[in-house]
Amino acid sequence: MTELGRRERKKLQTRQSIAEAALRLFLDRGFDDVGVKEIADTADVSVTTLFKHFPSKEALLFDEDEEQESALVQVVRNREGRSIPMALRDHFVQAAEGHAGHPQFEVFQRLVLETPALREYGHRMWTRHQDALARAIAEETGAPPDDVRCAALARFALDARDVIFDRPDRARAADEVFGLLEHGWAGDRQR
Repeated sequence: MTELGRRERKKLQTRQSIAEAALRLFLDRGFDDVGVKEIADTADVSVTTLFKHFPSKEALLFDEDEEQESALVQVVRNREGRSIPMALRDHFVQAAEGHAGHPQFEVFQRLVLETPALREYGHRMWTRHQDALARAIAEETGAPPDDVRCAALARFALDARDVIFDRPDRARAADEVFGLLEHGWAGDRQR
């Protein structure tokens, strides 16, 4: 791994400072009651600098888009003998357990669920991964790149995350949802 140069480190530090300031303010007062200028002032940057790092106010809370997409594709490619639905199930359960262990997760989750703009933005950001996930599934199964079954499995799996995260027993919910996908997927693949 190459070491980042000073300029790249400063950019990452600025980005992190902005994101942390936004999260703190949003958790304290709510998304709608905090302005972009206040976030910039708290992070000691200009509004222009804030928007160089984040394209919108909503983007301040959803900062792991590229990493999430890469992780989903890797889950499909490196599933170690598991079916695609079960590999995705395991990934979502591990992510849910990791997030649930964070001290601010429940407060963050409540903020997103109670703020329509954040709920919609988060869902849009998450389902943007459908095409990359569908392509990875098609590559792994030898299906054509535009195979509708691969697109459907990708969409259902991505949408399953919200269903799973809304349940108190996330592991059981994941078993049931991905069990349904597994059996439907296995039946279709036997043709």
